[in-house]
Amino acid sequence: MKISFLMIYASISTIAFGQNVVNPVANNIDVEIGVVEHLDEFLPDSILLINESGQPVWLADVIDKPTIINFVYYRCPGICSPLMEAVAGVMDKSDMVPGVDYQVLTISFDPRETIDLGIRKKANYLNLMSNNVEGAKKGWLFFTSDSASIARATNATGFKYKKTGNDFLHAASLTVVSKEGKITRYLNGMYFLPFEWKMAIVEASKGQSGATLNKILRFCYSYDPVGQAYVMNITKVSGTLILFFGLVLLLILILKPKGRRI
Repeated sequence: MKISFLMIYASISTIAFGQNVVNPVANNIDVEIGVVEHLDEFLPDSILLINESGQPVWLADVIDKPTIINFVYYRCPGICSPLMEAVAGVMDKSDMVPGVDYQVLTISFDPRETIDLGIRKKANYLNLMSNNVEGAKKGWLFFTSDSASIARATNATGFKYKKTGNDFLHAASLTVVSKEGKITRYLNGMYFLPFEWKMAIVEASKGQSGATLNKILRFCYSYDPVGQAYVMNITKVSGTLILFFGLVLLLILILKPKGRRI
């Protein structure tokens, strides 16, 4: 795992932009609940899942195209439902076709859960979609698993959570992998931009890893419900640029050597 400018950027951008998302951190010791980015690493082959037919399948066999992995637990009273609603929403808006261009795998990290819970959840979220519904039926797959495979999967992707009573504390994050099982990007937070979604899928199709850009993208763009499109937030961006250049000018004036007085 690499310590990079991305990790520094992610921490700074959260302070600057006020986004309520989980930041990548340098190593597993630094975080108990959150996401440790494992970009360019490969998922292990020994992750066994239970699919919607109740049959055991290997995760490596399921991943045959760009794949977005979504860790949740189906009884979650907190962020899991809003997160999956966000996934349904961006799948509905995207011009990328689920089941053809990419797939989403929702995996419960609670080994006590059974696949019938996942099937009911899937039906609920498909009902929120008006486009790409048929594609999502085939391209948005729900799974459960055993504790050993869950540990291997979450450790490999850097997804950190903590059991508290019957529930869990965990992050809202998606892991994007190539068809070879290489981790290429993380999408953090509770909503996603369609072009951010598409960019992650396109990069995964090429096996290229990318920086976690969703915080700065959300800062620069806002959703226009009338036009049903994302537009640049000119006021926010221009204000930030003015502030930045103002600070640069101030630093120049402060640090500029003063001429000698006669």
